[in-house]
Amino acid sequence: MQKKLRVGWFSFSCCEDSTILFVELMNERFLDWKRLIDFRHARVLQGRNFDDYLDVAFVEGAIATERDADELVRIRSRSKRLVAIGACACEGMPSGQRNEFDEEKKREIQFLVDRFRLCERVRKVSDIVVVDSLVPGCPMVEQAFLDVLDKYLMEFGVVHA
Repeated sequence: MQKKLRVGWFSFSCCEDSTILFVELMNERFLDWKRLIDFRHARVLQGRNFDDYLDVAFVEGAIATERDADELVRIRSRSKRLVAIGACACEGMPSGQRNEFDEEKKREIQFLVDRFRLCERVRKVSDIVVVDSLVPGCPMVEQAFLDVLDKYLMEFGVVHA
């Protein structure tokens, strides 16, 4: 039986354009990836997800709530590698644009911050946990994602150079 890379795909505050691109890549590469990757957690792909240990967690989106921050810490603790996916995860923007609001605009939206229990500031993933790789872009740069995936397929002994 061939070893498979144990992967999770998680999405936080963002437009989820990288998730859409990921699904499009699945359309092209499903047969290859099916034999190489064990998708343990990917809500966009399956209804039954597992809350166990991962080789690689791909995390899309910025962190806007303490609940999300706690979830990110939990994901990191169960993952050997963590990859920030897309501009919001890597840079905190554009999801974090409210961080740049002037005081008047901040007062205007405070009721939303309170209602949804948002943090005072939106944070990028690396503000909270150690990130092993970055895949920039909005949506993610497809080739950068494929390069990172290939790197971890080799690192974890699923494929050999």
